[in-house]
Amino acid sequence: MMGECPWQPCKLSNFFPQKLYSGLRAALPSRCLLCGAAAGDALACPGCRNEMPRLVSACPRCALPARDDAVCGDCFVKPPPLREAIAAFRYAFPVDRMVQALKYGGELAMADWFGAALARAVAHRRDPRAPGAGVIIALPLAPARQRHRGFNHAREIARRVAADLDLRCTGGLLRTRDTPPQASLPWAARARNMRGAFTATRRFDGQRVALVDDVMTTGATLHAAARALRHAGAASVDAWVVARTLR
Repeated sequence: MMGECPWQPCKLSNFFPQKLYSGLRAALPSRCLLCGAAAGDALACPGCRNEMPRLVSACPRCALPARDDAVCGDCFVKPPPLREAIAAFRYAFPVDRMVQALKYGGELAMADWFGAALARAVAHRRDPRAPGAGVIIALPLAPARQRHRGFNHAREIARRVAADLDLRCTGGLLRTRDTPPQASLPWAARARNMRGAFTATRRFDGQRVALVDDVMTTGATLHAAARALRHAGAASVDAWVVARTLR
């Protein structure tokens, strides 16, 4: 599909049924990547998992901390193009180091762990009164950046989220400009940097879409992608991210 890399990282789960793959992992116990303690078939031991910087209460529109999960003042005054934003963690140690290991170190096992954590957060935080997402789309990379990296980290995370929540992971969103990295820009310039950076390659009439990415900082990237999907007919767009940067 246009905008997606045909090469996929080699994983045991590509060659074995899920139950057998889980059994193989359980038979090969690992050490916690954070403290070195026994972790069974997980990447982190129970103690380190319990210490992760989770978001306890957050605005449902931007995922920033908010009392009693209420819509924050900024989102109330100027609603974002996202119907809902859900983050599993705060972007803080050790999650920040784990995200960097996935994106820049090629540690693809992190994607599976992040996807499972994000799926749990979505199941816990999603508003039961609102209709759920129908399809999942991983936020695309610019083609040149994906060729250089060899994979799209958001897509690897999205696959696990889709599997755990029994949703379809699809394409149809293209990054049309290789914009400068958001982290290199002042916050005020990030929205301008992302203007017109995405386009939909097909129609999404009436569909409820969830965008999956690793980190939400100002929201400019996800907002630009959401506008492209809404322009293509999507009824609503949610953002599901592993971590949220706090102001």
